[in-house]
Amino acid sequence: MAPTVFREGSFRFFFFSREESRIHIHVAHTDGEAKFWLEPNIELAMSQGLNSKQVNEALSLVKQHREEILNAWQSHFG
Repeated sequence: MAPTVFREGSFRFFFFSREESRIHIHVAHTDGEAKFWLEPNIELAMSQGLNSKQVNEALSLVKQHREEILNAWQSHFG
């Protein structure tokens, strides 16, 4: 199961139900995917298939929606 936290533009932001303990978000796009750590700082964990503009756009959206992502993580994983 991969609950979607939100969608914006061509991006889908989600996490897998069986995740490691460090808080992060996965980002899917038709061109590829990325993963961002949220703590202790927001940073790119990996990217595959996305160009730098797409990665930067996804990063900006993660920053804008950080609280929503953290709340969804806590709600899902407790």
